Amino acid sequence: MSSSIIALIPARAGSKRVVNKNIKMLCGHPLIAYTISAAVNAGVFDRVLVSTESEQIADIARSYGAEVPFLRPSEFAGDLSPDYEWISYTAERIAREDKRYDNFAILRPTSPFRLPETIQRAWRIFSESNADSLRAVEKCGQHPYKMWVIDEVDDEVAEDTARRMHPFIAEKIGDEWGYSTPYQALPEVYVQNASLEISKTDVLERFGSITGESFVPFLTEGYEGFDINTQRDWEYASILVDDGLVSLPRVVKRRI
Repeated sequence: MSSSIIALIPARAGSKRVVNKNIKMLCGHPLIAYTISAAVNAGVFDRVLVSTESEQIADIARSYGAEVPFLRPSEFAGDLSPDYEWISYTAERIAREDKRYDNFAILRPTSPFRLPETIQRAWRIFSESNADSLRAVEKCGQHPYKMWVIDEVDDEVAEDTARRMHPFIAEKIGDEWGYSTPYQALPEVYVQNASLEISKTDVLERFGSITGESFVPFLTEGYEGFDINTQRDWEYASILVDDGLVSLPRVVKRRI
């Protein structure tokens, strides 16, 4: 029996660092269009939905082939709103008005270099696992064993007001502290990126989270996990495209 899956594309209107980021034009199309097209052309989703509180974003999303059956309540669209809130709300609305899907994927518009093939590869890995969820990861550029936390100084009680710090991870690798161990001897560590997540829908109820407790890794390749969050990211993304170093998903404007 095949397992159903729905794509959820979050697109708030309140971007601060890059204003109107989700619908800002990149190479002739709004940024969100590339994620919608990748999802539609991957051919693995039963439905492709955009979650937004904005009528403008909703209209643009529909014109590129996504569904926006309802707007997200504003209380789930703040800067600090956790994913669990809007995803649970969306899953409940869909179940009430249509049907319940076995799985959901989160595809964020800020990763325009995620191709249909990327999604197909991730879905195949997740389908063959028995994990609660899948997360896209890539090898860390900066190792957490080399990271430090700077302590606060209480000027009223401290005789020595020089600031101190302590290792973020105070562990030894063999006989040596991790922060003094050569990079080559440190364990490989991966950091999640924002390009892709897949979860079983029942984790929302079983665990009260969007991930559950068992995870399968999805190692992104090249720029698949590149995430646009700042103006500098935007400028670099444009350079990558102009120099032919990346491919964008093929976009066709349409209306469903």
